[in-house]
Amino acid sequence: MSLSGRERRILAEIERALERDDPELARRVAAINRVETGGRPLPDQPYGVRLRTWTVAHVWLIFWAGALVLGLLLWAVLTT
Repeated sequence: MSLSGRERRILAEIERALERDDPELARRVAAINRVETGGRPLPDQPYGVRLRTWTVAHVWLIFWAGALVLGLLLWAVLTT
């Protein structure tokens, strides 16, 4: 679900106010966005879709890290 026209206008107002009130913070946020997207513009996917993708990736990372720790603990117990 994308933003409505009203929501886009509000977001644009917030962005302009940030650039006016704290240009250094606005520059840093823009730099972070460029790094996270690899220099590409932000995807048109709704935020919820991107959030679910990151959540799934983090769950898999935690799962494999836990499996590695358990495997190492089991190996340590069996080799002593």
